[in-house]
Amino acid sequence: MENASPPSPPKAAPTPALSATIMLLRDDRGALEVFMVQRHHQIDFATGALVFPGGKTDAGDRDPALRAHCAGSASLADDELALRVSAVRETFEECGVLVAREKGRSTLLPESRVRPLEASHRADLVGGRYSIRELAEQNMLEFATDLLVPFAHWITPEFMPKRFDTWFYLVPAPDDQVAAHDGHESVDSVWVRPADAIAEARAGRRTIIFPTLNNLLKLARSRSVEEAVTRARTERLVTVQPTVHRTESGKVLRIPEEAGYELNEVPLDGRA
Repeated sequence: MENASPPSPPKAAPTPALSATIMLLRDDRGALEVFMVQRHHQIDFATGALVFPGGKTDAGDRDPALRAHCAGSASLADDELALRVSAVRETFEECGVLVAREKGRSTLLPESRVRPLEASHRADLVGGRYSIRELAEQNMLEFATDLLVPFAHWITPEFMPKRFDTWFYLVPAPDDQVAAHDGHESVDSVWVRPADAIAEARAGRRTIIFPTLNNLLKLARSRSVEEAVTRARTERLVTVQPTVHRTESGKVLRIPEEAGYELNEVPLDGRA
């Protein structure tokens, strides 16, 4: 009898792609609201789900010349700066909001300044024909990376075929810029109270994946933009990577309690 072949070694988990998500906040209409977009049904991650704008960092986000165009960049490591640049770029690409100032100014760009930039450069930026560095240099801009406040850090579980190492950032929305979905990656958008989004998800009217739902629950602890930003600046931030566990009722995704979330366990299908 021939010897059996040795078992194949376990497949290594894919390396997670560094990515950034931005949570635009406002409270000028009373209650704290966050801007969210609904993913296109043909997108292969979080299909049809309500999410915060964001995406993977790209090579252009790491251009060393960008340091001269980013507020507060001196205190940031290369990866940290690339993540914040990515968050600014993705927000402009996905919802037309540009978190930036004119060089030498203290206030964020007004709507009247952003819309011509959107008309001239947004499509080329999305298509890779124009860089975030060119946007800054040709228009005398400084990206307001100093306003982005780290809120959460989630890493996709190891068993997933596509993995992301995602940082979530809070930023107060520019006063008069209009946020709207791009019609390509996202097909709808909404300013929503965190509690309302949570209620819609639990009633089955919205699809919201586990990390997004937990971050909405965390955001709902604050009543204003100022309170949310202060909490994010002062509370401990724990990296979260969900793991799979077997229970009597089936497999579940579980996160560490020390991360400070309300929802520490969900069925593996992600339905809370």
